[in-house]
Amino acid sequence: MLEIAPSFLLLAAAALVLFLPGKLRAAVCVAAPLLGLWSLWSMGIGSSGHASLAGFELTLYSITKVNFVFAIIFLLISSIAGVYAWHVDDRGQQVAATLYAAGALGVTLAGDFLTLLLYWELMAVASAWLVFARREAASIRAGVRYLLVHVAGGSLLFGGIILLYGQTGTLTLQALTPDMGLAAWLVLAGVALNVALPPLHPWLPDAYPKATVTGAIFMSALTTKSAVYVLLVLFAGWDLLIYMGLFMALYGVVYAVLANDIRQILAYHIISQVGYMVTGVGIGTELSMNGTAAHAFSHILYKALLFMGAGAVIQATGVSRLSDLGGLAPKMRAVVWLFMIGAFSISGFPLFNGFISKSMIVSSAGEAHHYVIMLGLLLASVGTFLHTGLKIPVFTFWGKDQKLEVKPIPGNMYIAMGLVAFGCTFFGVYPHALYVLLPFDAEYHPYTAYHLVEATQILTFTFIGFWVLRAKLAGEPYIALDTDWFYRRGAPVAQAVLVKPVNAFFAAGAKTRDGIASILARNFGNPRAWFGVNKGPRDRFNPDLERASLSTGLTFILLVFVALFASIAIFS
Repeated sequence: MLEIAPSFLLLAAAALVLFLPGKLRAAVCVAAPLLGLWSLWSMGIGSSGHASLAGFELTLYSITKVNFVFAIIFLLISSIAGVYAWHVDDRGQQVAATLYAAGALGVTLAGDFLTLLLYWELMAVASAWLVFARREAASIRAGVRYLLVHVAGGSLLFGGIILLYGQTGTLTLQALTPDMGLAAWLVLAGVALNVALPPLHPWLPDAYPKATVTGAIFMSALTTKSAVYVLLVLFAGWDLLIYMGLFMALYGVVYAVLANDIRQILAYHIISQVGYMVTGVGIGTELSMNGTAAHAFSHILYKALLFMGAGAVIQATGVSRLSDLGGLAPKMRAVVWLFMIGAFSISGFPLFNGFISKSMIVSSAGEAHHYVIMLGLLLASVGTFLHTGLKIPVFTFWGKDQKLEVKPIPGNMYIAMGLVAFGCTFFGVYPHALYVLLPFDAEYHPYTAYHLVEATQILTFTFIGFWVLRAKLAGEPYIALDTDWFYRRGAPVAQAVLVKPVNAFFAAGAKTRDGIASILARNFGNPRAWFGVNKGPRDRFNPDLERASLSTGLTFILLVFVALFASIAIFS
């Protein structure tokens, strides 16, 4: 069988979508990831593809036990997101989404740093388009900030790769250690930006709420989780990541509680949930790394479902701020039930997929004797249920009725939400279906009496606390300041120092160019006037009047040939 990597199939699909009409584009967006999934499964673990470029030996794809599980979920969610976006007739969004998925697959399957970098940059550009595509002033500004930040992150990654190549003489992906110096730390900084590690995270809650309704589904699934995979491959066992991951988990929870926009709440909670995965990478045991892969898989499903539910609310009402929502439950019953499956999953309810993956990382922290880390992650779980399991649904669907007009949403959105909700439930009820895909042989049983009692206690007391304090937890019409304040406040200074002088320099150059062009046009537009033989007005050049007669031109050409042949005869 001809082996074609899933990333190549998606690149070809993006080229096809560029030219196809109407619903054929939507069909390709759904079918191409499924074809990629079939290709991935057919090729199997151990398959690889190689090429040479400018003297460098590249591994364009290499399927391993670690990236296999990430590739599966990226392809599944890309296809389901295509179903969710079936009604969208926007060629630009469809091409960008397909390229974005191709970039995530390319990063995940890459076997060398150069291939990884190229797909990394493709992801940045394609995902930025999903923010621009909303075509609102705020979205365009957010898209510019998003793109600039990711270009900076890519530059850090590129710098690290150059230094690594100088040290090792190879581009092959390999585990990095702190003693590799600046090269390893630059790569870590570039990857940490895509992971949304504070304080490098503001691009995420800034851009995701301003993306298109359907584009946000792809964004919630691909960028941070592909970066988690790279962390897992390159930086497993780095102790620093244990503490940074815990900080992420708690930081994201706090800001999710403070946020007012429903998609911004979910965006901040991506930071929190990715924090669990980063902690798992830092612990570096087989159980923790299995937990990282499993939680990435689960997170993509339930976070996509939550973004789909939030998108359905925005599609139906045009409103995204929690303080302006309320009373929607009787009008959007199916969305409520589907959203609550995502809320139960992310909160770690038994029989849902968050329960069988998050606890694996928490347990690995305990096994590695990181008891403070374990308690911190349990505390973050309280915040998760507080804002995503309770705050969003209560104040969106059962809060004060704002008398909003609710428009019908397309049926394909319900189908996509139903598919993801099934996945959240299926893997929660039958965790072996996920565990069998995990890369390491570390046995784990989620449904123990201790774990069930622990989860029940956390959920029960969190609910009681929420109910007592619910009036203080309602959405407030303000914006919580985050670390993006520094570059927003610094923007005028940077513009005055870096942008305005450059613009002035080029403006002066353009003025000089135009002046020279004017002088040349004025003095060389009618060369016959130099000899006083112009036939028309001096201030207006008419080529028909000034053109020499045909006989004059032929005579001149004949004289040139005569002179040429005479010269040849003389000098030969």
